[in-house]
Order: sequence, then structure tokens, then C-alpha cells
Amino acid sequence: MNDELNDNNDLEVTGDGDEVAVGEKIKRLREKKGMSLQEFARTSGFSSALLSQIENHMVSPPLGTLIKLSRALDVEIGSFFEDIREAPYSLVRHNERKMISRVASKMGKKYGYSYESLAFDKKDRNMEPFIVTLEPATIKDSHAYAHEGEEFIFVLEGKMEVQLGDHTDVLEPGDSIYFDSSIPHLVRCVEGGVARIVAVIYTGRSAAKGPAKGSAPSDDPDA
Repeated sequence: MNDELNDNNDLEVTGDGDEVAVGEKIKRLREKKGMSLQEFARTSGFSSALLSQIENHMVSPPLGTLIKLSRALDVEIGSFFEDIREAPYSLVRHNERKMISRVASKMGKKYGYSYESLAFDKKDRNMEPFIVTLEPATIKDSHAYAHEGEEFIFVLEGKMEVQLGDHTDVLEPGDSIYFDSSIPHLVRCVEGGVARIVAVIYTGRSAAKGPAKGSAPSDDPDA
């Protein structure tokens, strides 16, 4: 990830303009569990410096990072967006989506995408559905990232480039792709246009939590 990401605050907003304090929610959940920042780093696989930046809104984490952090805290990823209800279903109106935008508010720099959670209050779920908006980035990021689970993407509007390991392809409206999230992957818009996609991530609650045995803490939120 570009080092400039660490130097600017990110704007985090919902669809109706309210701020989503994801960093504060992560910190609150960590402290509620009596977990120190150093212990959080060991459990998640990220450095304590990066975690401090996330908690203090200096870094807006991508989806893969949020999944790893939720596993480290043993909570639903929806806990970062909203309090989890006890209901066995989640109905989200179009104006109730919870959005996180990777946009630096002070410098006006764009990292290339924003995402909206579509099932933030469903308890004990194994899938995480999002609407993702891909746009031209002022900060280029060619780093492919990986995380546990599987991923399905359906293109709604525009053109999307997907990189899976050594394979690269372009998807257009109506196209879809399904892959193991453990494969290093990267998605972005092409030809300077904006693309909107539905991304569904299967997280698998039974999967092992925390970093791989022997792995060192990372300063890269996309690791």
C-alpha cells in the first residue's frame, strides 16, 4: 500500500452522509475484550503501529483487512458498521447502507474505491455482501492482497479489471467471477471510468482466526 495512506485522514460516510466511525468501533471492541494493542497485533498479524492508525482514523482499511480484524476480535464484521441484532435476517433499505470511502479528507486524494455493507446487522452469517464503487485513483495501488474465504463479483455498471495471481481480465456489465480469496487479487476500474459491482465474500466462521503460525506482524493493511 502506498505510504501516503498513512499521512492523511480518510473520510468515512454512510449513504445518507453520517460518519461511520469504524476505527472507534474497532478500538471500543478491542478494549471491551480487555485486549492490548500489542496483543491485537499478535492476533491479527498487523503491526501495532498500523492498528493504531486504523483506530485513530489515519487509515481506512480495505475489506480484506476488516475481515482479518473481525476474526482477531472474534466478532461479526458487521459490528464495525452497526450493533448486531438478534434477528435471523437483515433487511437493508437503499438509504440505510453503511459506506466506507477510501478518500483522504484533508488532501482530496482518492484510493480508487468505496464500499457499502448490505447485511451489517445479520447475526452469525458466513457471507458478507457489499456494493463496491471503483473509480479512478489519484493514489495508484497495484498491490494484490489475499485473505481467507471465497469471493463472488458481479459487475453492475462500467468495466472492471481483475487480477488473480498471474491472470488478468476485464469484466463488463453482466459479467461475474468467483474465486478463492486466498489467491492474491486486485480489482479496479479501467479506461478512466467508474464501475459499480456487487461483491459477496464468504468468510467461513469455522476458519482459523489470526495470522499464520510463524508469520510476522505486517504494516500493510492489504496483507
